[in-house]
Amino acid sequence: MSYSEETIEAAKKLYLRRYRVPDIVKELGVPRRTVYFWINKYSWDDMLEHEGPLAAAGRRLENLMNRSDNSDEHLNAIDRAINAYEKLRKIEIDYPKKFLVKAHKDLEEKNQPAESDNKPAREDKALKGRRGKRKGSRNNDFRGITKDVIEARFKEHLFQYQLELWEAKDERTRNILKSRQIGATYYFAREAFADALMTGDNQVFLSASRAQADIFKDYIKHFAMEWFEVEIKGKDKITIISDYGEATLYFLSTNSATAQGYHGHVYVDEYFWIPKFQRLKKLASAMATHKKWRKTYFSTPSAKSHDAYPFWSGSEFNERMRRRNEPEAKFPDEKAMSSGARSPDGQWRKIITIHDALAGGCELFDLAQLQLEYGDDEFAQLFECKFIDDTHSVFQLAQLEKCLADRADWRDFDPVAERPFGNKEVWIGYDPSRTIDGASIAVVAPPIKAGGKFRVLEKITMVNQAWQYQAAVIKDLTQKYNVKFIGIDITGPGSGVFELVQNFFPAATPIHYSPTNKTRLVLKGQDVIGNNRIEWDVSWSDIAAGFMAIRRTTTGSGLLTYVADRTERHGHADAAWAILHAISNEGLDHTQQRTSTYDFGD
Repeated sequence: MSYSEETIEAAKKLYLRRYRVPDIVKELGVPRRTVYFWINKYSWDDMLEHEGPLAAAGRRLENLMNRSDNSDEHLNAIDRAINAYEKLRKIEIDYPKKFLVKAHKDLEEKNQPAESDNKPAREDKALKGRRGKRKGSRNNDFRGITKDVIEARFKEHLFQYQLELWEAKDERTRNILKSRQIGATYYFAREAFADALMTGDNQVFLSASRAQADIFKDYIKHFAMEWFEVEIKGKDKITIISDYGEATLYFLSTNSATAQGYHGHVYVDEYFWIPKFQRLKKLASAMATHKKWRKTYFSTPSAKSHDAYPFWSGSEFNERMRRRNEPEAKFPDEKAMSSGARSPDGQWRKIITIHDALAGGCELFDLAQLQLEYGDDEFAQLFECKFIDDTHSVFQLAQLEKCLADRADWRDFDPVAERPFGNKEVWIGYDPSRTIDGASIAVVAPPIKAGGKFRVLEKITMVNQAWQYQAAVIKDLTQKYNVKFIGIDITGPGSGVFELVQNFFPAATPIHYSPTNKTRLVLKGQDVIGNNRIEWDVSWSDIAAGFMAIRRTTTGSGLLTYVADRTERHGHADAAWAILHAISNEGLDHTQQRTSTYDFGD
């Protein structure tokens, strides 16, 4: 069968716009072998290697935007580049339409179904409904993709321990204790998306904050585009359709009023850092009451005092056995759980340490460097799945849980705005890097009235960065916020940063780490945290872990002091110390402090 020039040109335009061959087939109704014939005959692949005008305009615009130049000439150049890009983009979208319209009309005339055509009417209607539409108009639609293709794309580039999680996907309840940064959120977003496409089952993501829930959503949108070039639209609730059903994906925070009433397979992220776990567990169980629904809990460990610990350890189950006068059950040990093991309470438990991740093919870590950067206790908690024993900590988890909040609830703060906190006052605390650890900066909003709440608006961690760079970051913050106080630890390496900061912020306050000053810092922290006078985002688990790492000790001369495995060469609990430096501006007796001043501007 011969095809018009309009049809060939339409196929060419779609192919050069990175449409896949199956999509061109569905768009134009042309046989697959014909499209491949045209690709080879007219050398369309060679054309893809050359940068088109839209890509060139986009690249120029990106280069202009990345320059630190506020001159009128540069800003005018950006305006011209934006106008050029928008015009080219419109041309690229609209230009193929005239060919598509003519091609579809041509095909309809040549492909009128014969009287004997037995295709179901609904199939013809569905096909016609999908023809003549731009790819962007088929958002959330994955029909035409087989299970084999979905699973193959899902399994690409997964590590061994991730494949083991997939093999255990059908367990009623999975409970995973994991190392930091092994790709668990990435994996479970990938798993849930693939499962939704292959089954049509709903998927529910429960996270401590909306920002964490959005991470799942962003991953899934990325997979949809990367695997199948399909754009996903939606916010907290997204419906996708495939040949195997229609599934709804829910992205919920645990403090949301909407986090109830749904049903599906439930994923609970970082549950050891979410307060009121028993309430959370009831919520997850309600969503997955029916036997077809599964629950997956995964988290890095916090402290044994967290009320999720009995759920993980099995003591909660054995307590029920004791109340029923039944013998206690023996739960799998750590060695068994490293391979994944079914437990007497029906849960499938697995531990994935950094060592398991490395053995499973993950080459993203430099183990020796991490062991240098962290103290033994901190490394064990972050990377070896060991729980903190906070009984000897100055700050205990039960207190710190009351400080957890969702930054999305702060109506006066927009982290992506040019001035995230407007002209309201902020205080900055800086904790320097020692030889091998990171430096931390905390941006804290002071209370409006004496005795009110502090809020940690932003935290920055810098590893292996020069002092000049660290000082430049602080300078950027003074241009971004209305900074009224900067407290800097000048002990050892902090003195260099302090001198540079003084050049642009002469009022910067030096903090020398004598036993007396450290005691004052910790006492201030105990007052603020103990009286529930500070909040930070629940997703920042390193802050709570840092505070729990601070403990009492004595100097060689017998003076009481506080440490977190800190020496001249090692500095840990960095974010916690940075926050203490910032809030120290209030003083120990906050009842005598002035009310914070605010300049709202125009």
